Amino acid sequence: MTGPLVVRRARLDDLNTIVELRLALLREYGDHPLYAHLRDDARERALELFRAQLFSPQETMFVAERGTRIVGVMRCVESTASPLLFPERYCYVSSVYVRPAERRRGVLRALLAAADEWCDKRGISEMRLHSATTSVAAAGAWDALGFEVVEHVRRRPLAPSPAVTSTSTTRPHAEAR
Repeated sequence: MTGPLVVRRARLDDLNTIVELRLALLREYGDHPLYAHLRDDARERALELFRAQLFSPQETMFVAERGTRIVGVMRCVESTASPLLFPERYCYVSSVYVRPAERRRGVLRALLAAADEWCDKRGISEMRLHSATTSVAAAGAWDALGFEVVEHVRRRPLAPSPAVTSTSTTRPHAEAR
């Protein structure tokens, strides 16, 4: 698709497309340990979750449109940092997705420019995000946009606890207390 790229704040009438794109993001990482287990009712849950996010005063979503088609999405959340550290607040960037056919065409850069402006209006001086380590292309894109890796998220799965029935009076792991 051709035409100029326009970035704007998402509206409620964009909800179905936002759900489509954000679920596509999760599916792209279907082999990732944190994102591989998509629920059967994910679409219904996503509608409720993303609708609430659209109305949150602490966050915004931007969509990038080419013509009448939304080709990318980015969510920005005004987050409170540790009270022991500066900055006091930062923008947490999440759920960024650009349709594959639109990648490397300036969509992510345009979304980020809108996020920069949103941060500037709020007096926010730092952005943070999590990105999956399994995508070399995504890592390269974030590097090119000035993001640096400053920590790693680690995961350790635990064995499922045995089911505790409602008639049971014992609590799991009580002996460890």
